[in-house]
Amino acid sequence: MKKLTRVSLNHYCKLILRSLLFLNGIYLYVTQWHRNPSAPFGHEADSLFLMIVWVLGAAEIISRFFPSAIKSMGCQKVFKKNYQPTGADLTNFKLDTWKSTFAVAAAWIALNAIFGWLYFKGIVDTGFMFLLCLFYSVCDMICILFFCPFQSWFMKNRCCTTCRIYNWDFPMMWTPMIFVGGWYGLSLLGLALILLARWEYVVHRYPERFSITTNACLNCLHCPEKLCHHKKQLRSLWKKINPKF
Repeated sequence: MKKLTRVSLNHYCKLILRSLLFLNGIYLYVTQWHRNPSAPFGHEADSLFLMIVWVLGAAEIISRFFPSAIKSMGCQKVFKKNYQPTGADLTNFKLDTWKSTFAVAAAWIALNAIFGWLYFKGIVDTGFMFLLCLFYSVCDMICILFFCPFQSWFMKNRCCTTCRIYNWDFPMMWTPMIFVGGWYGLSLLGLALILLARWEYVVHRYPERFSITTNACLNCLHCPEKLCHHKKQLRSLWKKINPKF
């Protein structure tokens, strides 16, 4: 059994923290928010929980703008310092992920359009949409640590390190706030969209940083995460527990 790297441990800690916030949100929704369609925003009793979520969310987004030794190379490849040329010819080099990238965007927009329709029809309320954001934040960590449908069904990339849409996670996480509005959610979504714009600019300007054929930093030998080892161990353990699968 291989030990967890610092990067992987950071992911597990975030999974625990986000799960606790989500569970606390469910508790508040059941005990308070469902009684008021506009809750939790604008209610003094919920201000502490909302502020904690906002501060943690904003801090995580802002931290992505800077290099870090405890973050995945998946989001770190955007930085020039993490580009090591492999010697491959860069003449007319382009990424070949645009169709799959468009498919992910279309699927995400369609999914959240359903929730937006439910919200405007009054079938779900503001508290539900906020819980949906917290749920997405937990799913984000599940995608990294256990199983990612975007990787398996759309992008077909080897791992998170080579993921073309790694920094799409925060805009995805706060997408429901488009329908809710208000400074609280839109400020987080705004920060996330700035991060996304910066990411997409670098993808278009320096595509060689995002491909394993042109960037040696994305090679398994240079990976500081080694999360794939733990995924293999988990799959092996699952097969032992459930041999029929």
